[in-house]
Amino acid sequence: MAIHFNQIPRRIALQVSTDLKSKMVFLSGPRQCGKTTLAKKLIQEIQGRYYNWDVIQDRKAILKNELDLDAKLWVFDEIHKSKNWRGFLKGAFDTYAQDHPILVTGSARLELYGRGGDSLQGRYYPHHLHPFTVSELSQLPFQSLDEIPLLPNKPTAESFDALSNLLTLGGFPEPFLSGSESQARRWRIAYDERLVREDISSLERLQELEKVELMLDRLGEVAGSVVSINSLREDLEISFDTAAKWLKILEKLFACFRISPFGPPKIKAVKKEQKLYLWDSAKLANQGARFENLIALHLIRLVDWTRDVEGVKLELRYFRLRSGPEVDFILLRDKKPWLAIEVKKQEQSLAPSLAYFLERVSVPYAFQVHLEGQKEKKLARIGQCEVRSVSAARFLANLP
Repeated sequence: MAIHFNQIPRRIALQVSTDLKSKMVFLSGPRQCGKTTLAKKLIQEIQGRYYNWDVIQDRKAILKNELDLDAKLWVFDEIHKSKNWRGFLKGAFDTYAQDHPILVTGSARLELYGRGGDSLQGRYYPHHLHPFTVSELSQLPFQSLDEIPLLPNKPTAESFDALSNLLTLGGFPEPFLSGSESQARRWRIAYDERLVREDISSLERLQELEKVELMLDRLGEVAGSVVSINSLREDLEISFDTAAKWLKILEKLFACFRISPFGPPKIKAVKKEQKLYLWDSAKLANQGARFENLIALHLIRLVDWTRDVEGVKLELRYFRLRSGPEVDFILLRDKKPWLAIEVKKQEQSLAPSLAYFLERVSVPYAFQVHLEGQKEKKLARIGQCEVRSVSAARFLANLP
């Protein structure tokens, strides 16, 4: 029997409900990842009212301040497209917060849009809704950040199915739940067109949308590697500043994200070269790159979760030397290396690049995560760090 999106509980929903009791909640994330569905479920539970800025009637109600005073929750979707959205929310919260909790949703990084004008400092909690993850789909528990290195959750049959389907279809609800690769491809084409033609055009004053679409396609070819703005400039025949601006816009609209290199003073690491990943991992043709991108998505989800829910700041980095050695992901906790992750398609002995890094930097935990095979073993002990080889299903089953 087919599973409907509404039947898959989103882990963040409980925290959003809790935070609405004291402040506004800003729920941002890629378009079509489930923000509106989550919001409407909350509306059903507590008799709320949904306002979508893209709907003319709702927009008029917002502009005229004719809001439903009988509703116990106000949801404002895509309101960041209004020039004065922060001023409006400040006034609504200061006047009505006690009787009307406010949930704001949007397919852009709300914390990055419209920083000017009236400040909302101290009036809201930020939350981020991501595409599906392995543990969310298999409904495995996530207790705390400190438990991750212990890998308490063993993967279930649902975990392996979730991993396989995420690699094939991606984590966005519609293509994932379709169960069809052809349907997923069709969805992906339409998604990219709407992202550029609707979201970007409504938020940014750009004239050359065709070239922005070309940039988005090009990013699919370089995902998982260091992105060169100069190379993008040459490919698209635009200025360096324009290429950099467009890339930042695509980041703000959850098309892609970049991670910076980790480089302590004692190591001559590359300082400015950032690796780029897509929010839609299934867009990548190469399975190895797709797998690495999927791991990156789960890790950036962890970074957002720990900041939004636990109040702990993590940073996602990678390690690379100009001479070649590279470690795919380094998680910093309190600005210190906490977890090193090397991604391999198949089970292998300890990667020389991971050994090189651990011999020079003190890291409490390190994993070599492989896609194929379920064996788990200890690879080496380097200093105080015991390096473990684990399956992707096991590793991802222990992330939020």
